[in-house]
Amino acid sequence: MRRTIRLYRRQLGAHLRAALQYEADFWILIGAAALMQVVGVVFLGAIFAKIPELNGWTFWEVVVVYAMVSIAEGVGSLFFEGTWRLARKINQGEVDYLLVRPYPVTLQVMSSEIGLNGIGNIVVGSILLGLGVARSDIHWSAGNVLLGILLLVSALVIKVAISLGTNAGSFWIPGPYSVVGYGIHQVGELARYPITIYAIGVRLAISVLVPFAFVSFFPVAVLLGRGGSGRLGLLTPAVAVYCVLAARWAFNRGLRRYEGAGN
Repeated sequence: MRRTIRLYRRQLGAHLRAALQYEADFWILIGAAALMQVVGVVFLGAIFAKIPELNGWTFWEVVVVYAMVSIAEGVGSLFFEGTWRLARKINQGEVDYLLVRPYPVTLQVMSSEIGLNGIGNIVVGSILLGLGVARSDIHWSAGNVLLGILLLVSALVIKVAISLGTNAGSFWIPGPYSVVGYGIHQVGELARYPITIYAIGVRLAISVLVPFAFVSFFPVAVLLGRGGSGRLGLLTPAVAVYCVLAARWAFNRGLRRYEGAGN
């Protein structure tokens, strides 16, 4: 395990050093990602300028939900961006090289790229999370702090696992881009807001079919003490374990049918 972590860190470090060779690109990517998150919050502010609450949720409570998605996307981009390059590797036969190296193929794929835009997402998301939590009605105690950390870590795991599992669809649908991964990612944007504003079909889709709601809405509902939603939010660690197992199964199943590029 120690060797695996060390190698993963060294691969990410190599990609980061390569990216830093182009400082202008580095800062532009971070700034652009941060700006996109800020624009989203400005949009929220424009909505709440007209209404006091959104189906019982205040502005700062929705900001916490929004921030959870931003942080999860940032962590996924910064440390696991390689999942979004899997389709290209399959298309060009680059997975052949991964199969003969003495390191888990899944981890090689996940650490094969670094997304600098993740830094901007993490920074802005963390600021929004801090501001939102400070202005929301959350009763903090030692137990709640530990619970909050557990829920946050579980939410990050769910987001990364969903990215890996959906991008593994490229083993079945070959092409230079992950059609399944990007399509599901767009659905995940719905989790930036309280899912109670959607119809029952949409709620089930992002809670059960692809559990994006456990990245943001349900964990926040736990800390806010939102009744039934909060009780469901306590299942977030279990959902994280399920997503990891499902993603691992999908990736390994796809890897077994990989045929190479034929060259």
